[in-house]
Amino acid sequence: MKVTKTLLNSGKKVVDKYALYVPKTGVFPKGYEVGSFASGVKKNGNLDLGVIVNTNRTNFESSASAVFTTNRFKAAPVLKSKQVLENSQYRNINAIVVNSGCANSMTGEVGMKDAEAMCQLVNTTLGTPDSTLVMSTGVIGQKLQMNKISHGITEILQNKSNYGSDFPAWLNLAKSICTTDTFPKLITSSFKLSTTGKEYTLTGIAKGAGMICPNMATLLGFIVTDLPISPKGLQKMLSFAGQRSFNCISVDGDMSTNDTICMIANGAVDTPTIDVESKEFNEICEQVTGFAQKLAQLVVRDGEGATKFVTVKVQNSKTFDDAKIIAETISNSMLVKTALYGEDANWGRILCAIGYSKLDNVTSLVNEKLNVSFVATDSSEPAELPLLVNGVPNLNVDEARASEILALPDLKIVVDLGTGSEECNFWTCDLTHEYVTINGDYRS
Repeated sequence: MKVTKTLLNSGKKVVDKYALYVPKTGVFPKGYEVGSFASGVKKNGNLDLGVIVNTNRTNFESSASAVFTTNRFKAAPVLKSKQVLENSQYRNINAIVVNSGCANSMTGEVGMKDAEAMCQLVNTTLGTPDSTLVMSTGVIGQKLQMNKISHGITEILQNKSNYGSDFPAWLNLAKSICTTDTFPKLITSSFKLSTTGKEYTLTGIAKGAGMICPNMATLLGFIVTDLPISPKGLQKMLSFAGQRSFNCISVDGDMSTNDTICMIANGAVDTPTIDVESKEFNEICEQVTGFAQKLAQLVVRDGEGATKFVTVKVQNSKTFDDAKIIAETISNSMLVKTALYGEDANWGRILCAIGYSKLDNVTSLVNEKLNVSFVATDSSEPAELPLLVNGVPNLNVDEARASEILALPDLKIVVDLGTGSEECNFWTCDLTHEYVTINGDYRS
């Protein structure tokens, strides 16, 4: 089964996102097997069910952590996964089962029973009691077709043709969780710690293209590694990374009922366990954060109907939180996003968004220290185009150069507050006619 290779027409050139962002090979952590299946939940017959299994269950008690949506109407799989993690004290989580095509959200007691049944079926098959997390994505307010999903889980775990640890198996897993995505999101990376000299591997999978503005959109993601990390260390690491990656992206400002980012560390590489106090902790945290950022950025690059990938960088702020609030407000502004689509250098919309940012206080904002620029990400010059300089509009803005920068598929908006040393990068996209078309008939 293949995800459709959508060609995106910006009016100037056509981009094959599948070819650009989907890998052809990968390296994968030791001690995991994955499977996928077309259960028939999706009307088009594409893959719609996946399972990740930790096979390193004798040498190390796996650690797990997750961040979930803060939407008040949390879907059944979110509630179930939170329960499993808390009951297990974030240890011995050995599987994730995920379905697409139906979010199992706003489905009441029946939805909870279905989420529990999915977990129980995996637990029973693997012989690992209460060690499975569950994720679902798709249409809200519809019940799962449990006869199809139960059959699919059994087929994955008992039929080796649907199950493995090689590149095709991982890529199919990434395809199985797609909804309106135009390409599966899979990245891998290996690194060595300076202290052990041994090689460790990270693999990440995510889905999402619309309803994206997480605050832990329909966004799901998981990262697995063969590092040995304590539950406490993993929780702190994922929280830090999530705040600077998945919580720093926006396609449309909407937050789903199902958002979940999960990480499992199975310790298949036999080295001392990393904890918060370990001297290697910060080094690993930096690796995981950078990795999570690359995975999260793929979600924005696949934004529904998007033609531009935009980095909003707010720098020299008094606090990270202030920088993040301002960057997020700019990224969510419908007027900013439509101006980006129209390639209109209407930078007053950026200033307006900065001004209504819901800061706890305004000490990070001093008018006469504020600078705003467009920045090109290609090799063209001048790379930076100042729009506001020390609180005063640049009356000599080169409108032609502004149009050139805004025509780029990748560009930056840089806001320098000049009041501190903290910064936040937020990633967003433009808002197009195609976004309306996609979401106007999503259920059909």
